Amino acid sequence: MKKLRFIFSFLVLIVAASLATSCGAGSSQGKLQSVSLIPPAADADEVQFTATGYYIHPASTLTPQPASWGACYQGAPTSQVSVTSAGKAQCATGATGTYTVYAFVPTNCTVITACGGGCTVVGSAQLTCP
Repeated sequence: MKKLRFIFSFLVLIVAASLATSCGAGSSQGKLQSVSLIPPAADADEVQFTATGYYIHPASTLTPQPASWGACYQGAPTSQVSVTSAGKAQCATGATGTYTVYAFVPTNCTVITACGGGCTVVGSAQLTCP
C-alpha cells in the first residue's frame, strides 16, 4: 500500500511539472506574459506597428516580438485593413472608421485548459482610417 501511494504521488508530481512546462515556463526566453504594440493608436492610411513581448521567469522584453498579424472591425475580421507579416497596416481604398490591429504569439501550450482557455498571447492597437 505504501508503494502504491509513493507511485501515485510521483505520478502527480510528473503531471504537475508537465503542465507547468507545457505553457512555455521552461523555455530559455521565459514565459510570454503579454504583447504590446507601438504605436498604440494611429490616424493614417499606412502605419508600421511594432510588437514588444514581455516575458516572466526570467523577466525580459523582446522588440520586435515575432508574431502573426491581423485586423478586425467591431470584433469581426475585416478586409478594409491589411497587415503584412512585419506589422505594416494599410487602409483599403474607401475604408473609414477605427479598426483594431492585433499581433498574436502562439505559446508552447499543449493542453489548452492549462493555459486558461487559449494558447496565444495577443496585443492590439487602434488604426483610424481617414
